[in-house]
Amino acid sequence: MKYVAMIYGNQAKWDSFPAEAWPQAIAKQEAFNKKYRETGELLGAYGLADVDNAQLVRRKDGAPAVTDGPYLETKEYIASFYLLDCESQERAQQIAADMPFADVEPVELWPVLHESAADM
Repeated sequence: MKYVAMIYGNQAKWDSFPAEAWPQAIAKQEAFNKKYRETGELLGAYGLADVDNAQLVRRKDGAPAVTDGPYLETKEYIASFYLLDCESQERAQQIAADMPFADVEPVELWPVLHESAADM
């Protein structure tokens, strides 16, 4: 079963994080990524651009109509997401709880209900 694990953030949170602590935080996250890539349970880890770079895309008269995003009006936004492939929900929960900052910030976990066939 596949799961998406999401981490939220905001610019104030990133700005308050001490600059000298970033290298260690990134190293912890990379160690987490390596550990679960090696087990085959981490299919991908993706960090997203900050909220100023989000866009909303609609179709108008058959063409893209693009406006500034994000869609939701909130302080927090998705900062990164991880695609997991686990044998059980309990295993996905264990992996999410093993994320370096899960002791101070929650990780949102969503089951992936279906996947488009690769040969379509």
